[in-house]
Amino acid sequence: MPTVHITVDQLDHSSSRGQAGDHTHVMDRPEAKGGQNRGPMGGQTLLMGLGGCFMSNLLAAAKARDIEISNAKAEIDGELADSPARYTDIRMTVTAHCSAPEELEKLVTIAERGCIVANTLAKAVNLTIKCG
Repeated sequence: MPTVHITVDQLDHSSSRGQAGDHTHVMDRPEAKGGQNRGPMGGQTLLMGLGGCFMSNLLAAAKARDIEISNAKAEIDGELADSPARYTDIRMTVTAHCSAPEELEKLVTIAERGCIVANTLAKAVNLTIKCG
């Protein structure tokens, strides 16, 4: 299997920059936690990664089936716990305008099964993905 490689470099006293190929992403802490609020925190980035991975699979599944999809949105909530700090539950609700509305749930299932991040997180947290 291929290996995915990224780097994360320190920018200053609180922020870092992730690099994946030609793309970069700045992460930081909020000012209230000693940061500069230059970007989302790593835990927020994890949830965005889940949403981005899922969304690319959803759009690809729709395209492969000649189903037009627009205004697709994934709203993601993560429940936090302490000791150690972690997500215990992650819930994603998906909405979209779909040329075949009866197919949206099937597309969501296909996207969930194809999403690397969802497949990885499902082994570690209580992950729920549903249509809104």
